[in-house]
Amino acid sequence: MEFLSNKPLLITDTILRDAHQSQAATRMTIEDMLPALETLDSIGYYSLECWGGATFDACMRFLGEDPWERLRTIRKHVKHTKLQMLFRGQNILGYKHYADDVVDAFCAKSIENGIDIIRIFDALNDVRNLEQAIKSTKKYGGQVEATLSYTMSPIHNEAYFVKLARELEEMGADMICIKDMANLLLPMDAYSLVKALKETVSVPIHLHTHNTSGTGDMTLLMAAYAGVDIVDTALSPMANGTSQPATESLVATLKGTVRDTGLDLGKMSDAAVHFRQVAQRLQDAGILDPKVLRVDTNTLLYQVPGGMLSNLISQLKQAGKEDKYYDVLAEIPRVRKDFGYPPLVTPSSQIVGTQAVMNIVMGERYKVFPKESKAMLKGEYGQLPGEVNPEVRAKASIAPEDVVTCRPADLLEPELEKYRQEFRGLAKSDEDVLSLALFPQVAPKFIEKRDHQPEPVSDDAPAVRELYVDAKSIL
Repeated sequence: MEFLSNKPLLITDTILRDAHQSQAATRMTIEDMLPALETLDSIGYYSLECWGGATFDACMRFLGEDPWERLRTIRKHVKHTKLQMLFRGQNILGYKHYADDVVDAFCAKSIENGIDIIRIFDALNDVRNLEQAIKSTKKYGGQVEATLSYTMSPIHNEAYFVKLARELEEMGADMICIKDMANLLLPMDAYSLVKALKETVSVPIHLHTHNTSGTGDMTLLMAAYAGVDIVDTALSPMANGTSQPATESLVATLKGTVRDTGLDLGKMSDAAVHFRQVAQRLQDAGILDPKVLRVDTNTLLYQVPGGMLSNLISQLKQAGKEDKYYDVLAEIPRVRKDFGYPPLVTPSSQIVGTQAVMNIVMGERYKVFPKESKAMLKGEYGQLPGEVNPEVRAKASIAPEDVVTCRPADLLEPELEKYRQEFRGLAKSDEDVLSLALFPQVAPKFIEKRDHQPEPVSDDAPAVRELYVDAKSIL
């Protein structure tokens, strides 16, 4: 088999975001990152994924950090490499839909504070939920990485994803990301899908996978053969298992081929020395559970993403129900089918996962519906890909005529000014307003505590940085 591209494979390293989200419930601190930032910046990565996803919530809820200050600090030390974030479309970084003006403001502030690339996804692949974030990212000079939330079901096949990619390119995507959050994209399927996408769209293709089922390295290699432009990997101290395949392994594999990354394994080794110490600290603290490092081919059945697995283990530990782990995993695909086959990624993964936990712990399926389950079944998160089990919807007291069929955000009035007024006594900046709007239970306590502490050392203003190659120039 010959490589279908003779260009260097570009690498996005996830050590600052998804690696520790997937293995250690997002508990890496900015102090853990700081000693290695300039080394990471010198390696030659296409980008560093460092923000978004669950990091925003975890910073305030568990780590006592201002997520905006974290971003500014990273930007101050990473001056040559693009920074990228994960953004949940109309959900932003929260768990519900926000009005268009809030989405717009969040995109503006993310870019102003240092983000170059915004990876925008919707848990249901409802493109209507990506419209505003795509417009706003482009409006403020960011790059749009529009995302296919990859999954397997009777509805989701290669033709489905190729059609979706074409729509996203027409909407203004600068890149298309295949987001394989549960490591379901098998190597030969990856080859076929990447090849089909390269033949259909003209923008770069970026592949994100995990190594939960042990196939991630092979998936990335086959995608490289098929001509994928960029892939996500994680430095080895927090690679594999529920995280991404190891960066060093792929770089070594491709050395001397037409897809040679050209990256410096020596510098990676220097950074890895530091992050091994961080990983050991998290493991000693009981945060990084060895379960997340094992290969579990049951993932191909349960379709549970890495970040959800580490959080599920943590939640079951707290509830003293660790013995129900595999019962809950077996219930997840049953709930998913009843809910119309949503891909399992935030927030749908949490919604389906919580419903599965309730069904098992209560000893009766659908005895209790969390409000988020009802909202999903009602269409408040967008159009579900498949048919919802009508008996389950009826059990949730949702009549067919009550199901939302328009773009959910069209039902929301502008909210930003309301939030500014509501939090005017507490918020010290527009960034604070957005933190409070997204996490009204967590942010007030954090901000009150923060404002009684000494001023942070890092600069308030976003650091000036050198931007490297534009995505379209890698074609």
